[in-house]
Amino acid sequence: MLKYLIVALTLCAVAHADDWTPKTGEEIRKIRVDCLKENPLSNDQISQLKNLIFPNEPDVRQYLTCSAIKLGIFCDQQGYHADRLAKQFKMDLSEEEALQIAQSCVDDNAQKSPTDVWAFRGHQCMMASKIGDKVRAFVKAKAEEAKKKAA
Repeated sequence: MLKYLIVALTLCAVAHADDWTPKTGEEIRKIRVDCLKENPLSNDQISQLKNLIFPNEPDVRQYLTCSAIKLGIFCDQQGYHADRLAKQFKMDLSEEEALQIAQSCVDDNAQKSPTDVWAFRGHQCMMASKIGDKVRAFVKAKAEEAKKKAA
């Protein structure tokens, strides 16, 4: 068991030390599809996620955790990487401001929550922040743009 823990911590540390770069829109879409295959959601849950409503349900938490891990912004040993969160989701904020927000949402899981609960807690914090406001505005603008193209 100790060997597993050491290997897991080492892998997480190596992953954190690499030349990580923010994922493109296409990479994010692929990750979402992969995580949806691994963590199937109901049509109702998918509809809620499309509207940026994230119910605190095991299936949704596991899907979000899968996405965060594959995005490289979350590690089940260390939690969220604030620097990566800031780079991936800064939107039109300065990286400094985005980093401050991300750091305020990162915790060390002192309460020893299951991984999906821990990841969900950080996700909810980010979505309740100025970054979440920017994400909602971006998604709304993209949806309106798509409607105009369809008309």
